[in-house]
Amino acid sequence: MKYEWRKKEKELYLPKQQPVQIAIPPQKFLTLVGAGNPNSEAFSEVVGALYSVAYGIRMAPKKGIVPNGYYEYTVYPLEGIWSLNEQGIQQYQANGQFDKEHLTFKLMIRQPDFVRADFVQETIERVAKSKPNPHLAVIEFETIEEGLVVQALHLGSYDTEAETFQKMTDFCEANDLERLSPTHKEIYLSDPRKVAPEKNKTVLRIAVRPK
Repeated sequence: MKYEWRKKEKELYLPKQQPVQIAIPPQKFLTLVGAGNPNSEAFSEVVGALYSVAYGIRMAPKKGIVPNGYYEYTVYPLEGIWSLNEQGIQQYQANGQFDKEHLTFKLMIRQPDFVRADFVQETIERVAKSKPNPHLAVIEFETIEEGLVVQALHLGSYDTEAETFQKMTDFCEANDLERLSPTHKEIYLSDPRKVAPEKNKTVLRIAVRPK
């Protein structure tokens, strides 16, 4: 039976709009670090590189390549850790606004437990032959432990995320939690190319600790 993260890991990936506190265990990811406007063609190439490897791993058995422990599963959603470069931080501190060109990001797609570093490298090399992409060469395979976070579902445009972040800030204050970093994570449950902005679903997370 296919492993469906939407069914098996609802607590991690399908929160309500009301913020909640949760501990995220160590997880394996394909990752890519970059900077710039997420509406740019360059950003699309980064996303494309990650997905091509993620699906290369998922579809390997169709090419007769079956890693130890393989099981059928649904590819996990795209995730991203977002921040600002120094210029963007200065601008935000000065007027509360920022230019998307000053964004920095670490994009990632989670991998099942059976995936190993050597298999990832083999997949990258195989994908590079059929779907060349300059970003393939800098994909990393990492285990990341987020630990304690506050998360909530944001329904609507990315440009209105501040409303949900305010709810999360209020939740932290009410529950004696302190935000660890100005960075945040987004998990994309919708494809913005196919969904109206007001129906877009994004999980927002911030790392916290008790005060």
